[in-house]
Amino acid sequence: MALVHTTSYVADSLAIFRYYKKLADGAIAQVSDEELFRLPDSESNSIALIMQHMIGNMRSRWTDFLTTDGEKPWRNRDAEFETRPADSREAKFGEWEAAWQIVFGVLESLTDADLGREITIRGEKHSVMQAINRQIAHYSYHVGQIVFLAKHWKGAGWSSLSIPKKPGASAAFNAAVGAGVKSQR
Repeated sequence: MALVHTTSYVADSLAIFRYYKKLADGAIAQVSDEELFRLPDSESNSIALIMQHMIGNMRSRWTDFLTTDGEKPWRNRDAEFETRPADSREAKFGEWEAAWQIVFGVLESLTDADLGREITIRGEKHSVMQAINRQIAHYSYHVGQIVFLAKHWKGAGWSSLSIPKKPGASAAFNAAVGAGVKSQR
């Protein structure tokens, strides 16, 4: 699928968020339930815990995005890094999808004219554009962690989400992009 050319920052940001969700979803789909919740070591997070943190962040940052502080008083960030007894793949995915819909809904409601508006996150003032950039950077960081862990758990069974690690794959991908068959995002 070819990338749609746009000069709208909001439209481009929405496309970037959708791309990172697609990467995360593709990685998560490849792991078993056990791998989803597996901790690499006592100081690291499982894929499910990274998802849980992102869910908490998305709900807090994007709920009432233009009118309330992005760090909601009801958010318990520390608990986002604790496994809950009722955790399951199905429950986690329900929360994941709902949180992403909040993000997409807000972005779909914004226009480029909103970019200079002022919001707050933890009492600090941000333009809407700064807040969007902050979240793109934050989510891409965590999606990278999810992909890395999923790839690690799957080993040779991993199915590439972009350009496979094999001879000639980059040239084939570049040709497909040039032909408009694939996109870099």
